[in-house]
Amino acid sequence: MKWFLMALKKYAEFNGRSRRKEYWMFVLFNMIFAIVAMSLDNLLGLADENIGYGPIYGVYVLAMFIPGLAVSIRRLHDIDKSGWYYLLVLIPIIGWIWLIVLFATEGTRGPNKYGPDPKNSDSELDQIGVVQE
Repeated sequence: MKWFLMALKKYAEFNGRSRRKEYWMFVLFNMIFAIVAMSLDNLLGLADENIGYGPIYGVYVLAMFIPGLAVSIRRLHDIDKSGWYYLLVLIPIIGWIWLIVLFATEGTRGPNKYGPDPKNSDSELDQIGVVQE
């Protein structure tokens, strides 16, 4: 839950990097809360029969759009990819699979052009014996 809250605290922060754990925990809790919102719509009789969900779910999706986009872009930054790679979502099936693979890829060790390593492997002890360029 702390990873989900961390992503919400960085609501519209598109700079920097996000670990795999932060991204996937955000996805997990986002799905759980979305299912709860849909269930509430159905239990309260607010769900539209034609589309299957109602206003509670709709408000939730709108509220989570920017944080979801931000954590996705920061995740791409962690593997040293531009946030523009997120546009792969527009390519049906192949783009989605490619994005899932990118999101599951281990992040770049140490700092990259998007910021320091979120795993903090940049500590002084980790730098012993490393040749500086």
